[in-house]
Amino acid sequence: MPLSQPAIHLDPGPGCVKQARLWVGDALRELGREELVETAELGVSELVGNALLHARAPIRLRMRGTQEHPRVEVLDGSHQPPTPPVRLPDGEHLTTVGRGLEIVAMTATAWGADIDRQGKVVWFEPAPSMAEEPTVAGDIFHAEPPLPPDTDVDEGLSVVLQDLPVDLYAETYVQHQELRRELRLLSLAHGETYPIASSISRVFRSFDEQLHRSGGTEALDAALEGEVVTKTIDATLVVPSTLPHTASRMIDMLELADTFCRSERLLSLATSPDQRAFRRWYLGEFVRQGDGEAPMPWSDELLGLDGDGHTA
Repeated sequence: MPLSQPAIHLDPGPGCVKQARLWVGDALRELGREELVETAELGVSELVGNALLHARAPIRLRMRGTQEHPRVEVLDGSHQPPTPPVRLPDGEHLTTVGRGLEIVAMTATAWGADIDRQGKVVWFEPAPSMAEEPTVAGDIFHAEPPLPPDTDVDEGLSVVLQDLPVDLYAETYVQHQELRRELRLLSLAHGETYPIASSISRVFRSFDEQLHRSGGTEALDAALEGEVVTKTIDATLVVPSTLPHTASRMIDMLELADTFCRSERLLSLATSPDQRAFRRWYLGEFVRQGDGEAPMPWSDELLGLDGDGHTA
């Protein structure tokens, strides 16, 4: 399996679980992780079976993480979190609720679920062998709700994003959120192995929180929701005075994250050249206007420039 593969769609039906088992087994063999195949096939069978019974289409399957720590993920359109295994008071029997996740916990070194506006992702990192008891606790993560606008935002910095390309903004936003999630999970499960993931995650969170506290982000939200019919929009934001500095750090951290992805240490999609050019302009506008410079409209000519303004 080539690294950075997108998710595959699973066809609902009797062959769905078998399709998932075969794909995961082949993927791990091509990564050179044959020792994980047995537990991965068992764990993914339970997750896909649960998705067929309790979730909402579409159901997709993918592999993320790193070659050293591969992670199997099942995605669906439901916002209902998975039910962890529940023991009866005497501790001798498990209820049928959460039985599938009990098996997942026995086949994994770590597992959990992420719920956001698109649905949920239930994931696990397969262990070399199956445990006798489900001792691994899951990490159920709900995406943070939008923060209320800052009461002092009117005294912040005005930033104008001129001719912002709607489709490219939405595409880059999705990639950014995927990367942020990837780094958060690496930091959660393997912070000592990947300290860079923790550093980048902190900057990502700081930038997103400050942007959520900004005024005028309704235009950006509309672009993400597909409510804009034009190819470009103008957005005038009133942002915290600290955001330009954070945006500058974001530029550096995203370049570092790209290097991490391109070295194939991450089994996730690296940023495309167009996305990279856009985010340099987008984040750069916060920095430039924070320094008192006039807004610079987006232009497709920027797609052919490198980070120093030279033709790539």
